[in-house]
This record gives sequence, structure tokens and C-alpha cells, in this order.
Amino acid sequence: MEMGSSTSPPRTVEDIFKDYSARRSAILRALTYDVDEFYGICDPEKENLCLYGHPNESWEVTLPAEEVPPELPEPALGINFARDGMNRKDWLSLVAVHSDCWLLSVSFYLGARLNRGERKRLFNMINEMPTVFEVVSEKKPIKDKSSAAESGSKAKGGTKRSSDGQVKSVQKPAEESYEDEDDEHGDTQCGSCGGNYNADEFWIGCDICERWYHGKCVKITPAKAESIKQYKCPSCMKRGRP
Repeated sequence: MEMGSSTSPPRTVEDIFKDYSARRSAILRALTYDVDEFYGICDPEKENLCLYGHPNESWEVTLPAEEVPPELPEPALGINFARDGMNRKDWLSLVAVHSDCWLLSVSFYLGARLNRGERKRLFNMINEMPTVFEVVSEKKPIKDKSSAAESGSKAKGGTKRSSDGQVKSVQKPAEESYEDEDDEHGDTQCGSCGGNYNADEFWIGCDICERWYHGKCVKITPAKAESIKQYKCPSCMKRGRP
């Protein structure tokens, strides 16, 4: 069983991400294109089996490594036992979730000596890709809601503020819009007209009072928002607050 001992472990962010992508592709192949073969191999009557994805993009179902501790983190043990009593789709989703955990653990094991910035860059590169679970369960990739909230974005075509206060227009593809976005911001009301939040409209937030407004109510378009470093709503402009 190939455990990466034939070559030196990757060390740069790019090398580790390449290793992650290859292992991910291998596991995806096992759970999609080769799923019938994979399902047949995972006989509940056999011993504890693990699903491995290798850097050459091949997959393997076999017994876990005998060495203790193993050279790399080990995937979930006994996936074949879990198959007994579960319907096929649910079982494949369960294997996919465990595979995502294993892929991340291998990447950050290999990146243990990276500095903080490099680890963050590695995670961001990985996070841009759909997880194995999302692909196998046919769920659409969804961007992290917390990052969108922290940046000040509340709608498609909303506004996003960086740490220096710069306002940027955000155009989200339809497939990456949050399905529950209306529920999340349903209590948000326009500070001008009092209308409720609607994900199909452009909104902008005041950097002074932190109230939100329809772009049309304060005569701000997404294009105009691009050039605004710090937005003050009409009320704050009248009060002359710094």
C-alpha cells in the first residue's frame, strides 16, 4: 500500500495542494465513476477496510497500515461494516464525509511546518473546491456565510468591505447564493423606506450607524459603491458625525 514513503513529503503550499487534489480526485473516482466496483469491494463480511486516495490519482480499498504510528494520518476504519444496514446513497455520503476529514488531516499533517500565512493560503485553496461530500451528495458548493457576513455583504450585488474600509461590489453567481439568505436577514429593514430585506435587491450599509439601505433609496448603485471608501447614510451626513 502506497503511503507516500517512496518520495519525500511535499513541503510547499503548492506541492501540498497538488497532493490534496490528486488524492481527492482518486476518492471522487471511487465514489462516482467506479462506484459499483467500490461498493462491491466493501463487503461487510470482510475485515476492517479503509479507502485510500493516492498522489497518482488511484484509489485503493485495503486494510489499514500496520505500523504504529502510521506514516500519514489514516482514513476511517471499517467503512465496509457501516455499509450493512444502510441504503447505498446514505452510506456513500458517510464515506464521503470521512474522506473529506482524512484529506484535510493529510494536508495539514504535511503542512505542519508551514507558517501561519501559508497555512491560511493552503486552506483557502482547498476551500475553493467543492468537498467530496458535496459532489457525492450532489449538493451545490456554498461559500462560507460567516465570511460574507463579516465583509458586510447581505445580498447578491451587495457590498463588501475590506479591512481598510474600501467598498467593493460583490456579484455572486446564482449557484453560490445562499438558499436561506432571505431567512437569515429577514428582519433587516431599510433605514430609509422601512422595507424588508430582499436578496434580489442591492443594499449598502452605513459605516457610521451600521444601518442598511436599499441602494435605490439612497441613490447608490453597485458601480458607484466601487469608489466609496467609507459610506455615510443621509442621516449621518446631516448630523455631521465624524
